[in-house]
Amino acid sequence: MTTARPLDSEELASTAPERALLEAFIDVYRDVIIAKLRGLSEDDARRSLVPSLTTLIGLVKHAAAVERHWFQHCLEQQRREQITGNSFGDDASWQVSSDETVADVILEYTVVCDRSRQIAAGFALDDTVPHPRLGRVSLRYIYVHMIRELARHCGQADILREQIDGMIVD
Repeated sequence: MTTARPLDSEELASTAPERALLEAFIDVYRDVIIAKLRGLSEDDARRSLVPSLTTLIGLVKHAAAVERHWFQHCLEQQRREQITGNSFGDDASWQVSSDETVADVILEYTVVCDRSRQIAAGFALDDTVPHPRLGRVSLRYIYVHMIRELARHCGQADILREQIDGMIVD
């Protein structure tokens, strides 16, 4: 007799209300992108295996910038100069200084994600905020956009991690 694996958090949310479902998926991808970085040496985390700026540590650094952009800058309406760290998600957001460790970047991302959760808790899914390009965006839009963004980067991280050490990390 085989025992089924335990349900993942997004599977547990399969019949949850919309907000709980969206939050479960965004948190799964937040956890996955960190998991891809865990257990790597500092050198391996920084290995450049593609022509772009993409490295595993850079993916997590960039994800923190994107979180800051959507939750602190867009949703909470903080001015960029009030936000600690990159909040653009631009090319500079992929850069990790030589004195930052894997543990530092994971901690930074974890803190930023906690802050995103706190900010989002003050909004309903249908609440909207101004956006310079789109006019207005809802928290629902931000959640779906972040799920898409993180899913894409988790896919990139899957490939990089497999190239680095052959590991397929969930």
